[in-house]
Amino acid sequence: MSKTMELNIAGFGGQGVLFAGKILVYAGMLAGKEVSWLPSYGPEMRGGTANINVIVSDTPIGSPIINYPNMLVAMNQPSLEKFESDVQKEGMIIVDSALIPIPVTRTDVTVFYIPATKLAEEAGLKGLANMVMVGKIAKETGIFDLETLNKAVSKSIPERKKELLASNIQAIEIGYNYI
Repeated sequence: MSKTMELNIAGFGGQGVLFAGKILVYAGMLAGKEVSWLPSYGPEMRGGTANINVIVSDTPIGSPIINYPNMLVAMNQPSLEKFESDVQKEGMIIVDSALIPIPVTRTDVTVFYIPATKLAEEAGLKGLANMVMVGKIAKETGIFDLETLNKAVSKSIPERKKELLASNIQAIEIGYNYI
């Protein structure tokens, strides 16, 4: 059976939403899957809204546009409020519960609450809640293993920032192992 992940990751600019999508797409390429990455962000960048549509599929992708994703990752409350209703019935929503005090109102989706921002900060990884979420996405979808994600991070971090590789991998593992 073919598997397709149609994902919307949404949050404020500066939360690493676009980079998280880039890691997932790179992992998809390394796993030999079809991929699509379509960012959308306000002119403010840091502090403005940002979201990205990511598709990882076993079959060819017809369009990078996702109107009704099977998964939403909400990094802030405005994103949850804006995109919650778009998720397909029986889809999945992952919420950064450290920044979003309200519950998901839908009862026809699977919801995971993970305090990604708090977990990253407690581990000394401030600013890496996005990578905690990447780990959680991988764990709950089963679409990638940790080894593939670690390779994707290694290939995606620019040479001038290679000192951040271990921190990013650590953050992914925190999210992957969070129960």
